[in-house]
Amino acid sequence: MSPRGRRASLPPADHARPEILAANGLVVHHHNQEGRIRSYDFAALPAAEPLQRSLAALFAARCVPHRWAAHVTSEVYWRQISIFAGFLARQPRPLDDLDQLTAVLVRKWRASPEAGNATGKHQVARLLLGDARLQQGPVADELARRPARAKSTVQSYSEADFDQITLAARRMFRAALLRIEENARHLRQWRAGEFARDSREHTIGEALDFLARTGDLPFYLDKNGGRTFTNAHRHALGGSRALVTWQRLFLSRMEATALGVLLMAEFGWNLSVIDRLEVPRATPDQGEDGRLTYRIPLEKHRRGPGRHHETRNVTDDGAASSGRLITQALAATRFARVFVEDLAPGTDRLLVWRTKRVGQVREDQARLAPVGPFCFGIHSDAGKEWGKAAGFHGSPFRRGRRTTNALDRREPGQNSQDTHDRHYVLVDKRVQAAAVDVIAAGAEDAADRARARVLVAQVRDEPDPADLETATADCSDYTGSPYPSPDGGCGAPSFLWCLGCENARVHPGHHARLAHLHHALTNLRSVMPPGSWDADWGEPHARLDDLRRQLGDGIWERALTQVTSNDRELVHALLTGELTT
Repeated sequence: MSPRGRRASLPPADHARPEILAANGLVVHHHNQEGRIRSYDFAALPAAEPLQRSLAALFAARCVPHRWAAHVTSEVYWRQISIFAGFLARQPRPLDDLDQLTAVLVRKWRASPEAGNATGKHQVARLLLGDARLQQGPVADELARRPARAKSTVQSYSEADFDQITLAARRMFRAALLRIEENARHLRQWRAGEFARDSREHTIGEALDFLARTGDLPFYLDKNGGRTFTNAHRHALGGSRALVTWQRLFLSRMEATALGVLLMAEFGWNLSVIDRLEVPRATPDQGEDGRLTYRIPLEKHRRGPGRHHETRNVTDDGAASSGRLITQALAATRFARVFVEDLAPGTDRLLVWRTKRVGQVREDQARLAPVGPFCFGIHSDAGKEWGKAAGFHGSPFRRGRRTTNALDRREPGQNSQDTHDRHYVLVDKRVQAAAVDVIAAGAEDAADRARARVLVAQVRDEPDPADLETATADCSDYTGSPYPSPDGGCGAPSFLWCLGCENARVHPGHHARLAHLHHALTNLRSVMPPGSWDADWGEPHARLDDLRRQLGDGIWERALTQVTSNDRELVHALLTGELTT
């Protein structure tokens, strides 16, 4: 069944499953997601034939749709395997097969300059671990050891730079959208017969109708074989430039790229996802306002088998909503999508644009083939070209996505929380700079909380006759309290606060009473809700814990055996609030 509900056609009677590994065991055919084939001849590697066959078998095991869906992946691995085979061939004793590989040789490979970066080394190791002979022992352990990745050098844009990028993209796409909408309105009027037949407006409408149906304007080949529009249409349209001819109904390559930049800025999608976006499906909102909610299918191959696909729902509920961009994208591409659907049913791509080099577009096996003059998605080269034309350095997609994911999003946009934090947030310098004040405030708050839960009262070996006795400690300076009262004395609401006062003195005469208080608070903890207990008794209990650590378990246990009835009465009064000051 096609995405639009058409019943899929059956394969021909002689259909057979695509061959991946040739009969000779040395050639691997990789069928990508577009159904195109790229072949790799392992007989060309500088290695013994058994080793060539072993590497080909490992390679073929991954050239299946649920493992490697794109040729670019197999090309990268082929390049790494070729380098690895060349390294083995230059050893004093070249290998006949993989069962002769040793851990020492693997370490030597990793240390060699030709092995490349950590990613390349890991790719070779992953491939080799697929061989049953290398899944146990020292070689397996060495292959499984993953080298540390180099830190990413890609950083987010500054707020001002990112605003300039999105502004440039918005201006370009909005101009294209207004142009297409204006000409679509003219075409509707022409089809409704609103223009006189001998008028310029009628000739323009005729040209637009032909353009919508064929993707081009009426033309003839001149004596040099060049395409020339008919005089009547050329004069009516205002020339032969793309802007006044086919761009009246279709996006150009750069305008489609500008739309991609806006999708990246709005949703945080990477270029590979934007490149393959399918047409969103709109359903009326269940409310009375009739707002459109779009179901957007996303394809994310890097997530691994079984997790390639997900969907997002966005609603167009006003000019500032993310759903409005989807509505505008559908409007800007509608003529191109209708044309493509007629010629290649089921293509179902959102980003469709017309090339100015009709018949001269070089096909890329890794991408969906053009349909007539129309191409699909955004190649990475288009991002670089757009950035240069707009006055920015390089493609805006990688840095732009880092900007939206690291700074504008509080949660993952399209990754796991771990990937979002590790690869987008923690490594970004703007995030690190913005976090300095937050970290400092958090550290200060943590220090305050720590101080609040540590015994502040001084611990002494004997009492001072000049001190005033309280229910929990002796006070050396009643009038110098950190909690002054209006009358100049101490305004602490409870004698429990004495444990957090620098004027308080704790001596052996208090040990039994405070040990019993600690025991009572611990018992209360088992019968009270955790939040309530911590709010009411957490700090004094923590200070008594600190006192216990300072005195030692021996003194503390001995103090518990010396508790008097007076101590029990005072502790009961403290816990019931009878001794509030």
